[in-house]
Amino acid sequence: MQGRLIKKIFTLCFVCCLAAACATVPITGRRQMSLIPADTILSMSYQQYDAFLAEHEPVRDTKEAAMVRKVGRDIADAVETYMRQNGMKEQLQQYDWEFQLVEDDAVNAWCMPGGKVVVYSGILPVARGKHGLAVVMGHEIAHAVANHGNERMSQGMLAQMGGIALSEALKTHPATTQQLWMTAYGVGTQVGLMLPYSRLHEKEADRMGLIFMAMAGYDPRVAEDFWARMAAQKEGGAPPEFLSTHPADDTRMANIRRMIPEAMQYYRQGQ
Repeated sequence: MQGRLIKKIFTLCFVCCLAAACATVPITGRRQMSLIPADTILSMSYQQYDAFLAEHEPVRDTKEAAMVRKVGRDIADAVETYMRQNGMKEQLQQYDWEFQLVEDDAVNAWCMPGGKVVVYSGILPVARGKHGLAVVMGHEIAHAVANHGNERMSQGMLAQMGGIALSEALKTHPATTQQLWMTAYGVGTQVGLMLPYSRLHEKEADRMGLIFMAMAGYDPRVAEDFWARMAAQKEGGAPPEFLSTHPADDTRMANIRRMIPEAMQYYRQGQ
């Protein structure tokens, strides 16, 4: 009897801790698990980002690199505006935005927590200009702003280590913790294999990315054609790295078509 009571108390305390560790996704309002402190996430993120750039020299002084920086900065400004207007600006306080282009044939792009964005040159022909590029960067920035990586790593810690504190996990399970980080935040095969985002995360990133790019002045209506071109990349071979971690299907295309009218309400032309 006493054992069952202790188990119930433990379960209640554990549920309360999980509730206290919840965060809210911008725009969608969904509550998510977020067990890992932002300071820890950002510190690990910047270390991985610096390690990547140490092995991949960014492209400098080209019109393509300038376009990546311009589109990225415009979307970051839109994100900051949205977060400020909706009382969530504290979530970006430690962001230090950077937008890099690297010379690589991979059709890929990613954004680390803290606003570290890398675009691979191989995706530029698919983007076909700044508006298509804004679809890519808006989507990847949305994943970071939505805290999807923290959520995935929190779920992994809960499943594999019972939700123990990250500081304790690093001491007692360093290899497992590192693997969780790599799968939650990997930036391609050079650093680690990234777990596919869930359909829920993808849908959130699509919706948020369309709104952010529209606020930045990029036409969200190009998104449907962009994702169709991305899907065509799979024909006759392995899917691009970007699609290996970002599933694309008919359902997604239908969802994007439904999302565009909402995004158009935020669209300010002039870019």
